[in-house]
Amino acid sequence: MPSVWTPFPTETGLRLRKASYQHLTPNVRIVGFTRNTRNALVPRILGSMWEHDSIQRLLQCLLVCSLPTLVGAAQVPQGPSDNTSPVPYTVRIPVNEISLSFRAFDSSGAPLRNLLPSNLELSDDGKRQNRIVMLEPFENLPIRAAFLFDASASMMDDLGNNRSILRTYASRLLRKGTDKALVLQFDTETLVRQNWTGDDAQIAAGAAAVQIRQDHLPITSIFDSLYTTCRDLWSVDHGEVTGNFILLFSDGEDDDSHAYMSEAVDMCQRTRTAIYAISNNSKSPFSTGQKTLDDLARQTGGRVFFNPQGTQIWEDLQIIEAEQRNQYRLVYRPTDFIPDGKFHHLKLGCPIKGTRIVTRSGYYAFPRP
Repeated sequence: MPSVWTPFPTETGLRLRKASYQHLTPNVRIVGFTRNTRNALVPRILGSMWEHDSIQRLLQCLLVCSLPTLVGAAQVPQGPSDNTSPVPYTVRIPVNEISLSFRAFDSSGAPLRNLLPSNLELSDDGKRQNRIVMLEPFENLPIRAAFLFDASASMMDDLGNNRSILRTYASRLLRKGTDKALVLQFDTETLVRQNWTGDDAQIAAGAAAVQIRQDHLPITSIFDSLYTTCRDLWSVDHGEVTGNFILLFSDGEDDDSHAYMSEAVDMCQRTRTAIYAISNNSKSPFSTGQKTLDDLARQTGGRVFFNPQGTQIWEDLQIIEAEQRNQYRLVYRPTDFIPDGKFHHLKLGCPIKGTRIVTRSGYYAFPRP
């Protein structure tokens, strides 16, 4: 059964506690059932409640008591009785819109500015999309970064190098006063080592606090950690447009997640968070873990850097910086959208010669809130 996590304090940091995964509304909680069981059980619970005589009498009473009010409201003369304008009644109808962040570069690698919807060619599962409702450019965005350390036993030899990479980014690229970052570690559970801060010294201290826990089984829950990080911790500066990314230090091996990859990717996409990953192993076509990292990065608009050494580390961090500072935000209404949970492949291009566009490879067609 997929799981979710809620934060609670401990002596060593903020831990994310496992709870039952829910696709229901926030005020409805059913614990301990699979999705199929829950979906079958809820209608029967509601049905049995209706059959109870007291429930029926209560609803009948409420209906009778509300009739005079409804009738009276219908007989009130139109027009305000004072100088205060009446508040208009608005019916909000949800629409299926897909938000897509992308980066555009010219032939020299410089950010491409002033793109128009007419300059873009967008397809959704091979179907040309013409209903672009918004296209907005952003430059020099503030950064919101999560440094996510795989703390399973298989990553013990790489921990020192990964800490050094984080310190390099925090000391040389993080802008004080505008950027914020947090540091987390995970194995079978996720632990916050440093909550959101713009202080590079505190971020470095958070990295130093990351430890391999010898008393835990050598298994990993990458998808759970990505899902809960985006869902529970990405509320900082809610509503502000920022360049959001997770820098994941991992070999990509997931042994114990309750969430599926599709759910982790969807939650990252809802918070417009790209996943960049650093693997300390050379690229191999036979590694299932590296394929997982490739899929996570490709589907969220990030990249994977394999075994970076020396000056290559700095160059890779500058790539992340350039891609996240300057972005476009596109919103479109897909043709014949069906919320069936299937993955839709996106292709975004530009006919301007030499243009390179970087974006995620698609989205999962889950119902949009």
